[in-house]
Amino acid sequence: MNIKTTMKVALAATTMAMASATMANDYKDEYRMSLVVGTAFPWGQGGQIWADLVRERTDGRINIKLYPGVSLVNGDQTREFAAVRQGVIDMAIGSTINWSPQIKELNIFSMPFLATTYAQTDALTGGKVGKRIFELIEQRGAIPLAWGENGFRQLSNSKRIVTSPADLKGMKIRVVGSPLFVDAFTALGANPTSMSWADAQPALASGAVDGQENPLSIFVAAKMDKLNQKYITDWNYMNDPLVFVVNKEVWASWTPEDQKIVRQAALDAGEQQIALARKPVKETILEMGVGISTLTDEQLEVFKQTTRPVFDKWVDRVGPELVEMAEQAVATAQ
Repeated sequence: MNIKTTMKVALAATTMAMASATMANDYKDEYRMSLVVGTAFPWGQGGQIWADLVRERTDGRINIKLYPGVSLVNGDQTREFAAVRQGVIDMAIGSTINWSPQIKELNIFSMPFLATTYAQTDALTGGKVGKRIFELIEQRGAIPLAWGENGFRQLSNSKRIVTSPADLKGMKIRVVGSPLFVDAFTALGANPTSMSWADAQPALASGAVDGQENPLSIFVAAKMDKLNQKYITDWNYMNDPLVFVVNKEVWASWTPEDQKIVRQAALDAGEQQIALARKPVKETILEMGVGISTLTDEQLEVFKQTTRPVFDKWVDRVGPELVEMAEQAVATAQ
């Protein structure tokens, strides 16, 4: 290498370094991460892990503050993704359920009794379905980096043991703000009521609402035994994957090196968060004095057949090709 070439290489390296420094100077003092729940829950713990890893690995260039309770959008879970797109939120670990009003294909994970095991869930998120969902999220204005998991949603109530759709007849059940959930519980004979988790807690405590559906880790962390929830139906009727995302403009403002760090930190945090979400808690729930009914295959089949018309109704809304892709992944996982 001659002197002239050496000078060109050195100049190019200097230019790149200066560009990186200029970008770093444009970094915010604080990046706002939205979460539905706090760090008492595996979901919130995933956010804390991600924030800590990013701060450590970027030597403090990227500092993240957690905003639980979706406080950046006044507690409205269904507005969270829109706020990420608009830049009101810089980063989020969002629920596929909560974001489904903006991205209808996310309802694939909420199709009743489609995936009922962890292996089936992993086949969806880790395969063609997960890849397609990430493409759609990016097209809608956010950069998806990793998968997390809220967990399989189990039914709890204050009235009775539920082992058949007949047991749900007329029961007031709090569901998230998704029409698919309303359709599913209506088909089961219940009286579903959409409300935020902030509104659901006093409604359950007062008896205005009889039951709810959430992962068992949420049941324990939220101390739902104190909310009159005495009976749990263990049925794995759907899982709720979480997505680690960054606003597009924020992502573009970071250097390629820092983008790589944030992405890997999300992958590492997602892996740890999923492990936390899957940690067994049934023994703890039994110690709380709450009964758990694990359904037999025959009992589950009755629920599955009862909600099948809802499943079929939503195929066109979610997308037949995506549903077929998901069913193939689930079959393979079995």
